[in-house]
Amino acid sequence: MSPEIVTILALVAIFAIATFLPINMGALAFVAAFLVGTLSVGLSTDDILTGFPSELVVTLIGVTYLFAIAQNNGTVDLLVRGAVRLVGGYVAAIPWVMFAVTALLTAIGALSPAAVAIVAPIALGFAARYDINPLLMGMMVVHGAQGGGFSPISVYGLTVNEIVEQEGLPSSPVTVFFGSLLFNLAIGAVLFLVLGGRKLIGRRVSAAVPAHVEHAEEPVVSGHGAPPGPAVGPDELRGDDGDHGGDGTTPPRVTLDQVATLVGLVTVAVLALVFDLDIGFVSITVATVLALFAAARHKGAVSQISWSTVLLIAGVLTFVFVLQEAGTIDYVGEAVIGLGIPLLIALLLCYIGGVVSAFASSTAIIGVAIALAVPFLLAGDVGAVGVVVALSVASTIVDVSPFSTNGALVLANAQGVDRDRFYKQMLAYAGIVVAVGPLLAWLVFVVPGWL
Repeated sequence: MSPEIVTILALVAIFAIATFLPINMGALAFVAAFLVGTLSVGLSTDDILTGFPSELVVTLIGVTYLFAIAQNNGTVDLLVRGAVRLVGGYVAAIPWVMFAVTALLTAIGALSPAAVAIVAPIALGFAARYDINPLLMGMMVVHGAQGGGFSPISVYGLTVNEIVEQEGLPSSPVTVFFGSLLFNLAIGAVLFLVLGGRKLIGRRVSAAVPAHVEHAEEPVVSGHGAPPGPAVGPDELRGDDGDHGGDGTTPPRVTLDQVATLVGLVTVAVLALVFDLDIGFVSITVATVLALFAAARHKGAVSQISWSTVLLIAGVLTFVFVLQEAGTIDYVGEAVIGLGIPLLIALLLCYIGGVVSAFASSTAIIGVAIALAVPFLLAGDVGAVGVVVALSVASTIVDVSPFSTNGALVLANAQGVDRDRFYKQMLAYAGIVVAVGPLLAWLVFVVPGWL
């Protein structure tokens, strides 16, 4: 049996076992990477370890460690209260603000994972505090990042436009950008309606803290490795938007710890977004510095790092590397190109981009998908710009997958939820996006022939 077929069967087996048995999929994937990689693909263990996603692991550890400290000392709550004031206390506006902020960051050039790493913990803090569906908040952040991610000065946008120009294909950077933005906006609107957004319309909350709510001096660790968000008190739900204490609330007090943490968060944002430093190393450095000044208070923050998520993501992506080394992607791509029907080829390439990108680098997969499409695009049987837009959208909207960098960051920073249940919800939503997203992108951008 060829290595390509063996890797595909192994991938199916991993999902099947993890679905029916309470075993971390990452552990199963490590076993498969070792057995399949050495016995079928002919890799050494050193070769396999080159596929270990060290950068993503450091990012997950650094970001969740930093925001565990920020959660424990009340800084996340402070940010939540400030943002609530900015939207006038209207809860329904919060998911859209998170979408817009993340889209703006990626549109001006921030790496998508960096933008999500900064915004997702704050957005999920909102979800925990104000009883907003955490899946809605997390996915709005990811779709926001993808919506802004194809601007002409963004990483995705520059990558796609450069490939198109090198291959001599017709290009339209503005069309690629607005195609992705509008597509993700439409998905965001559907999510808002389906995941409880309508119940948020008209609801307002106070930005003040109920008098009975206190922040623990020691970290509070839930059974799933993340601190539960503060409960929404009756004073917050009745619609008072003031900071006065006459209704049982007290003006929030800003502590020195919180000021230092805010400075640390700004430092992370500037170094990651402006100077393009690795956000994982920057986050863990800032978190360690903050811990040095309050070591006893933050001694439990390390246990709040989402270790089960780290194992899950690291294992699956290591196995995906083995799958790539086996030539499985090229094997499937060549089979698709051999069909010789342009519209069908475009559809299948959208699905290849979507399925593979759910586990691997979206930037790399976009390049592969466009390269595979070049021969029939040069023939002029279908609109080249439309196919490029469809491939770009299909290869990035699946970053909601818990195995992608953006999805992993959302999963790792979920607060006050059953993490196993939240993981299954993300997996189900990612499955829907993978199944339907490429088809919709194909129907909207390729079939009409208007691009």
